[in-house]
Amino acid sequence: MEKKRYPQINETVYQETLENGLNVLLVPKPELEQTYGVFTTNYGSIDNQFVPLGEMNMVKVPDGIAHFLEHKLFEKEDHDVFQEFTALGSSANAFTSFTKTAYLFSTTTEVKKNTEILLNFVQDPYFSDSSVEKEKGIIAQEIQMYDDQPNWRAFFGIIETMYEHHPVRIDIAGTVDSIQNITKDDLYTCYHTFYHPSNMTFCLVGAFDAEEMLQVIRHNQQQKTFEPVQEIKRESVMESAHVYKKQAVLHMPVVTEKCMIGIKETPTQNPDQFIKEELISEMILDYFYSKSGAYYQELYDLDLIDGSLGFETERQGSFAFSLIGANSTNVEQFRDVVLRQLDTFKSYTFSEEAFTRMKRKMIGGLMREMNATSNIANSISQYHLLGIDYFTLLPTLEAITKDEVEAFMHQWITADNVSAFFIKKEAEHA
Repeated sequence: MEKKRYPQINETVYQETLENGLNVLLVPKPELEQTYGVFTTNYGSIDNQFVPLGEMNMVKVPDGIAHFLEHKLFEKEDHDVFQEFTALGSSANAFTSFTKTAYLFSTTTEVKKNTEILLNFVQDPYFSDSSVEKEKGIIAQEIQMYDDQPNWRAFFGIIETMYEHHPVRIDIAGTVDSIQNITKDDLYTCYHTFYHPSNMTFCLVGAFDAEEMLQVIRHNQQQKTFEPVQEIKRESVMESAHVYKKQAVLHMPVVTEKCMIGIKETPTQNPDQFIKEELISEMILDYFYSKSGAYYQELYDLDLIDGSLGFETERQGSFAFSLIGANSTNVEQFRDVVLRQLDTFKSYTFSEEAFTRMKRKMIGGLMREMNATSNIANSISQYHLLGIDYFTLLPTLEAITKDEVEAFMHQWITADNVSAFFIKKEAEHA
């Protein structure tokens, strides 16, 4: 077991790769009451074309199957796993993203038992034809619920304007039609391909002894049999650096219209550069579009936003984009003003005082995130799957210079990498 100290933030991480390939990351924090565990597989909604384990040819599975599989793993032949966690006074959940599926628990007692329950249920799939058919109706209702939410539709709407081919443009849950094609055999194919321990990470943060916990995890895994480690072959989708469409519109029964602006970016495969670009883009967006930002204030003064302005950066190995969006009384003017603001990035320079203030705010936010067990565990797992040590974010951020931020800004926005998506009111019928 490797022990790594981070004196600057007073953290210690214990790491080991087990014989079956499972990556284990333990962060003991005895001063905390809550312990949070997350079991993550490097498999998400974009992984819809791959070579199944033990086969030779690429297959395409129905959209939404990663999310469907997440639902089904909680249901066993004779019980529901949630009941096991509830009996221990713990809470459990799971989520599927574009690139990963994670199963988690939060507890203040019985950490070892909770850990074993989590490892055991994720590594013991049970799917039947009848239960798969039953689940289709449940997930179809969930999809229809999200289809009625303007924020969700705007999020995927702007992604669809940016990406023509990449599966990131497909809703994580799939569509009502696509999930009807999912079979029990499809679920087992995806499970055996992507849920091999060598494609997974288990991270635990909270009140426990690292040596004792590692022994529990080792023993648990030694009792199980897995196929030999094999490389997973996924389909690589070629995507232009340009946005697919400059803009698109969806009409919905909304009271207030909405506009999303998307910046399509080229992902880097260099881990150090990945971290820098992520931190810099987040820092820039926060500087200009948080409530203390000058560009937020301009939009507010023009009465183009109601205080709902939001922004985010999403970066993964095969795609990267940043978003700015809000409810607006004039979505076309909102778009025009934001595009003009973004255009200023090409020649913008910061004063030393402004840059220092911007970076200090970002450092403070990152350190606050590192105080919560759930944030730490989820972030460690997410970055580990990208080949990045989460606890290097802080020193990387501290080392970023004004010249690096400005150099990034000056090339960030081009004539062809920005798009807009509108949610507009449905036309009134006489």
